[in-house]
Amino acid sequence: MVDKKDIKSVNKSDEIRKLAAAMKERGEKPRPVVIVATLKKQGVVVSSPQVSMVLKGMGFRPRKRRKSGEVAAAKGTKPRAAARSAQLSIDDLLAAKKIVEQFGGADRAIAAITALKRCEG
Repeated sequence: MVDKKDIKSVNKSDEIRKLAAAMKERGEKPRPVVIVATLKKQGVVVSSPQVSMVLKGMGFRPRKRRKSGEVAAAKGTKPRAAARSAQLSIDDLLAAKKIVEQFGGADRAIAAITALKRCEG
């Protein structure tokens, strides 16, 4: 039988921290995939989520990803212009009121506009 004292116990989190610090000193970004591969060569098996959590605890945060709607805002398009075009003027509201009266109610006018929209596109 093998004694427990003979088996070298490895603290995986400490190994991840040491490797991440060494990578940081060399000017490399510590990425979980690279750390997992390097530790695997050393005989230490760690998972990518484990490495991510240790790096997060060390203060290495991954880049925040943008949502698809934020890409347009980042490229310089002005979302305010779109909001202004969606606003209605008093003249628009008065014209809509006349149309509603002609159709005999708001529900019928909305149904007609919905049908028109389906035909257009």
